[in-house]
Amino acid sequence: QVQLVQSGGGLVQAGGSLRLSCASSGHTFRTYVVGWFRQAPGKEREFVASIGTNPTNMEYTGSVKGRFTIARDNAKETAYLQMNDLKPEDTAVYYCAAEYGDRPYVSLLAYKYWGQGTQVTVSS
Repeated sequence: QVQLVQSGGGLVQAGGSLRLSCASSGHTFRTYVVGWFRQAPGKEREFVASIGTNPTNMEYTGSVKGRFTIARDNAKETAYLQMNDLKPEDTAVYYCAAEYGDRPYVSLLAYKYWGQGTQVTVSS
């Protein structure tokens, strides 16, 4: 049984930083793609970033490029989303997701396994 447990998040002022973690178990982590998505109130869940089994292979949505960094530590079976220069529009519930594969998928439909979500609130 694949499980993803998220940690991190919280309240931060605009311009601040947060790091989200996504700890996995129940599968061979290094063979899974990991993605981060977010959902703001009243909006659909949207893609943020993903990382392939090759950790140098990453995708980002345009609004976070240069501010967010996705990474993975296969030894710790954990993925991370480092978020810098946060803006109020980054406020959302953030979800990590995983799926067997190699390419960094950008569609939420590609992912079978999801974390519980964590709130990120950025005040202006």
